[in-house]
Amino acid sequence: MLRLDRLVNVLGGYGARLCCAPASREVELRNVVVHDPTDPRPATGDVFLSVGVDSAAEAVRLARSARAAALLVRGSPPLDEHALAEARDGGIAVLLVEPEVSWSQLFGVVYGLVLEGRETEAGRGPTDLFAFADMLAAEVGSAVTIEDQMSRVLAYSGLQQSADPARLETILGRRVPDAMRRLFERKGVFAHLATSDEPLFVGPSPAHGIRGRMVVAVRAGRELLGSIWVECEHPLSDERRIVLGDGARAVALHLLRSRVSADLERQVESDLVIRLLEGTADAPAVISRLGLPRGRFRVIALQAHIAEERHAAVLLAFERATTGFGWSRPGRSALFGNTLYTLLPCDSDVTPARDWLAGIVNVLPRRVTVSAGVGGAAGPTELPASRQEADESLALRAARPGGALAVVYDESWDEILLQRLRAAASSGRAPARGPVAELTRHDAEHGTRHIATLRAWLESQGDLAVAAGRLGVHPNTVRYRLRKMAEITDLRLDLPEKRLAMIIALAVVQERQP
Repeated sequence: MLRLDRLVNVLGGYGARLCCAPASREVELRNVVVHDPTDPRPATGDVFLSVGVDSAAEAVRLARSARAAALLVRGSPPLDEHALAEARDGGIAVLLVEPEVSWSQLFGVVYGLVLEGRETEAGRGPTDLFAFADMLAAEVGSAVTIEDQMSRVLAYSGLQQSADPARLETILGRRVPDAMRRLFERKGVFAHLATSDEPLFVGPSPAHGIRGRMVVAVRAGRELLGSIWVECEHPLSDERRIVLGDGARAVALHLLRSRVSADLERQVESDLVIRLLEGTADAPAVISRLGLPRGRFRVIALQAHIAEERHAAVLLAFERATTGFGWSRPGRSALFGNTLYTLLPCDSDVTPARDWLAGIVNVLPRRVTVSAGVGGAAGPTELPASRQEADESLALRAARPGGALAVVYDESWDEILLQRLRAAASSGRAPARGPVAELTRHDAEHGTRHIATLRAWLESQGDLAVAAGRLGVHPNTVRYRLRKMAEITDLRLDLPEKRLAMIIALAVVQERQP
């Protein structure tokens, strides 16, 4: 069920600001009412859209008569304080929306949030977008392609007999080819789309297989959602330009509804995944609600960045990971801080996790850098442990620049265990006396190599020949140094617990060294 807090958060992305909220932001919103000055019948609803209302005071009065919990007003700040006082008195939350966002777009967003709680095709857009492309193509008299803001194809009209090579390549590849994007950039097409709602004609380019294009931006308020491209050798007539502009506004509404539906599903999915990662008593039931099969899972922790734009890249990765029918995706994902977490059905064979990561990387732009950690296989109630292992594997991967895409816990558990021991040892006061501390001081003061010799001997499990080989000295030299060390400090190398403690202390010393 939609709550006021969710409505405020989503509309905030479209320029809305909360002016007052006298009631709890947990209040449930079940329906929408749009002001109709031509209909004298009283109307009630939880969210009131004050379409055509001249003043904030009148909008509040109408919202109170409709028994609304939330009121949407279009305009510029500040709102009339008397009107806000009336809204507080009536327990109505007032949201002020920028004038650039049309009422039709607002209605699409709010309607989608309140009423479209049923299952939808997350991230795929409305099912009739292809039909709309066909209708628009018939009205403008030429083939149409609808793309998102990253030049990925969302829909296209059906007839391809007269399509030029560039259109066919775009449709087959599901995105504009790189060579064509560079051409459009040089011609200033993308700069025009970013700043103007007017259709633009792009002349033919035989070298790129383009006969000509008419393009218009698809925008919600100030945000560019995508574009509509019409194949044509000459600029469209004024009448058809108007049709194209109307089509852009209709597509914007489609995309907003699609985004809202996808956002709702992603929010539900993320909440359930986070519950599992943090630990919950009803983990098997949550797994069932997510539509995942019974069995064991691995947690994948992924971070991504584009140069300095870390947040933009991980948001893009989250969008890719949650695109498509829920039941067609192998995993379920949540965005937590700057890390994307995914639960993937995966037992002892880690291949599905590697394949999933490769699939994510393949659909991201080439300039995105990805690093990941894969936790060990775990049952539903053990997922918090797998999440910790994934985090530690990710941290280990971050310490290995230029290495493999992911660190898998099963393959690197020893390094991760040493990381844990180093962290535990270094979190407290470092021993000022013990054998390692005293030998370190002796090396610094006298230029000896006792610490290196002790590490080599411990790593060689007491084999003098192996230790000497590592150090490049004679075994007698190692034996001599051990005797000298025993004179400096109480080594007690015959005790297993002492040897283990020195191995940990040496790992901490090695970590602290530049």
